[in-house]
Amino acid sequence: MILKSLPNESMPREKLLQRGPQALTDAELLAIFLRTGTQGMNVIELADFLIQDFGSLRQLFSASEKEFCQHKGLGQAKYVQLQAVLEMTQRYLAETLKRGDALTSPEQTKLYLSSILRDRQREAFYILFLDNQHRVIKDEILFEGTLDAASVYPREVVKRALHHNAAALILAHNHPSGVAEPSQSDRRITRRLIDALALVDIRILDHFVIGDGESVSFAERGWI
Repeated sequence: MILKSLPNESMPREKLLQRGPQALTDAELLAIFLRTGTQGMNVIELADFLIQDFGSLRQLFSASEKEFCQHKGLGQAKYVQLQAVLEMTQRYLAETLKRGDALTSPEQTKLYLSSILRDRQREAFYILFLDNQHRVIKDEILFEGTLDAASVYPREVVKRALHHNAAALILAHNHPSGVAEPSQSDRRITRRLIDALALVDIRILDHFVIGDGESVSFAERGWI
């Protein structure tokens, strides 16, 4: 199929302008990024082939430079361009949180936390430090490795919260297994931190567990 033979409304760029980005398929969005096809394959066919070859858009986005560049139609320049796009997206989400109330945009909070944590191969314990208006002051990964009640130290969390003069915290950590369901250990850690921070009048507003494409909120479960 020759791309020029498609009606204008079916061309990815024109379709986006007329109907918005949400109307496009994964392959059409990727085609806009790729811009050109290869010999014997137009850009939409190439995009569709790449998504099938990698397994998903996410697998393509999280591929290493070596994995990315060995695929047809891709190279170092495209890899650099993609990393820049991903980093800009992450910075946009971070800036959105820092300018507003982390609680009034829970979906953006989840998106941001997911972008930070979901592809990590090891567990990481991440904290958003908030002021009394629930605006983000600072964000940090405080612990990394196998997380359990013995490896997350309430004293360190309290120390960092006081250092940032935080009034409240949002906690998050990832499950490299991809399953977001909180464990009993996750619940024990959260309870210990709630109790420790209450002594210095700092609240934990939520704890998110980030899995593969899903996340669980302790607040939504009624556990906080």
